[in-house]
Amino acid sequence: MALASVVDLSFSYPGADRQALAGVSLEIEPGEFVALLGTSGSGKSTLLRALSGLVPHFHGGRFAGRVVVGGRDTRTSRPADLAGTVATVFQEPEDQVVLTRVLAEVAFGLENLGTAPAEIVARATSALAAIGAEHLAERPVAELSGGELQRICLASALALEPELLLLDEPSSQLDRDAAEALFDHSRAHGCAVVVADQRPELPLAFADRIVFLREGQIVDELPPAWTEQPTTPLERASEGEEVVRLERVSYAYTGGPPVLVDESLSLRRGEVAALVGPNGVGKTTLAKVAAGLIVPGGGRVLRFGSAAYLPQDPGRYLVTETVLAEVALGAGEERAWHALEQLELTAFAKRHPRDLSSGERERLAIATVLAVDPDLLVLDEPTRGVDPERKRELAALLRAQAPSRATLVVTHDRVFAMSVGDRTIALGSEAVLV
Repeated sequence: MALASVVDLSFSYPGADRQALAGVSLEIEPGEFVALLGTSGSGKSTLLRALSGLVPHFHGGRFAGRVVVGGRDTRTSRPADLAGTVATVFQEPEDQVVLTRVLAEVAFGLENLGTAPAEIVARATSALAAIGAEHLAERPVAELSGGELQRICLASALALEPELLLLDEPSSQLDRDAAEALFDHSRAHGCAVVVADQRPELPLAFADRIVFLREGQIVDELPPAWTEQPTTPLERASEGEEVVRLERVSYAYTGGPPVLVDESLSLRRGEVAALVGPNGVGKTTLAKVAAGLIVPGGGRVLRFGSAAYLPQDPGRYLVTETVLAEVALGAGEERAWHALEQLELTAFAKRHPRDLSSGERERLAIATVLAVDPDLLVLDEPTRGVDPERKRELAALLRAQAPSRATLVVTHDRVFAMSVGDRTIALGSEAVLV
């Protein structure tokens, strides 16, 4: 008997002018690993929300069809009724955590399920150990890197020992070793796993079955871009003038150990550099120092021109009511339209930014920093939620604009790093793109 059944499911969000899902049907067997792939905005997250009961109970909207998980019909069973049977790791782990310490966060779900108090700490600690994060148990959540935070959210889900584990872009901020360990632990847990991921290489390697969505419907064909393998990049030297130079910079967050120690970096106009390395080695911190967002505790920074920085979680910084207004806020309407055209977002100009999919919001954020035309462009995980076809377009756009600026791209996406970068800067002794 199937663990979960989706029968002729159609769904539209409140006020939406199109269906997020249109006549989707599938079954998920106990212990099955399903790779859920598809273009940005194709309905992947919506399908995961339907399997958890969040659609329709939390999001509202027009719901037709039937979803049954663990024998419970989600039309009459609320998400709380499915807790313990279903666990979800959401696209944006920053918005999933509720407590300030790692161990308390992992234990929180167990407490809500009414787990025996004597079991809670042991299960939470075991879940952290399973993903190699037991050393983070007493760390403040606010001090974690994006990748470390994703691993903590996975530990929180695994601690519940669910029958169905739903993973929405779980590897978007993880280095390759951490991403592979994530899928290993998810599979070893023995539950059914449905993973939506725009870095499809590892999900495809683990999957028993592939489900591909396009425009809210399951299609049979997997586009070639989803099976693309990275190629060795050609190192291209730039002879442009220096835009930023970091000389032996060091940095430590308040009360914490040093994150950067004597790191140096130089970027020239005309080059695109990919900054890579394991989670937690200080890539984002170095990027913020380069952009002028934080001042190093030691060393010297020389910057020759303007800088713009795209954060890892740009969705948290949306402040206007329309896509066009968001881009025009820092650059004016004429430049905003041009940037939206470059990112193929003009059709969304009058939409509210929070009505976009995660990948569409990421492209919107990229448009906002391109529109100001900086001398130094710093992009921190710019492909988060972006499908492989759009990644290729973004790489081509950044390469085409390279002569006008220096560009630093922080990424764990090795296909993107190799397609966009003139050179790779490895931070941390284990920083290898293979």
